[in-house]
Amino acid sequence: MKIVFVCTGNICRSPMAEAMARRIVAERHREDVIVSSAGTATAPGAPASEGAYLVGLERGIDLGDHVSRPLTEEVVADADVLLGMSPHHVQQAIALGGNSKAHLLGAYAGREGREAEVEDPFGGDLEDYRATYEQLQALLCDAFDRLLAEPAGGEESR
Repeated sequence: MKIVFVCTGNICRSPMAEAMARRIVAERHREDVIVSSAGTATAPGAPASEGAYLVGLERGIDLGDHVSRPLTEEVVADADVLLGMSPHHVQQAIALGGNSKAHLLGAYAGREGREAEVEDPFGGDLEDYRATYEQLQALLCDAFDRLLAEPAGGEESR
């Protein structure tokens, strides 16, 4: 199963989610799950933001090798599941052909309304990045329980 996390710049939320998901996949011994990330408005090759990098190090994940990549038709076509941080990211994935495999991460994890969206910490201080990390941690645990229990692609949940 190929999972792609999607945010805007692919330098804060989606790289953190990708690295955190890799840890979950390793802990659950799921070598069949591949995680990556992409951005709806990014140029390729940017590193993770300083805040994401520092908070990642605090929590034992290293974003030092991250390079941003744009969300493209090819990325969407290659994914089994696309998990966006906000409704705009899901809409962009659908516009690129994602249809039933594009979901809002929080909704996929069982949250509703504003709790289903992951706030963008870009431009904020380390506390903002820490709050985003904690929010992602809770959502990813619930999302992975569902992802690993369902066939590739899951159910529609936008």
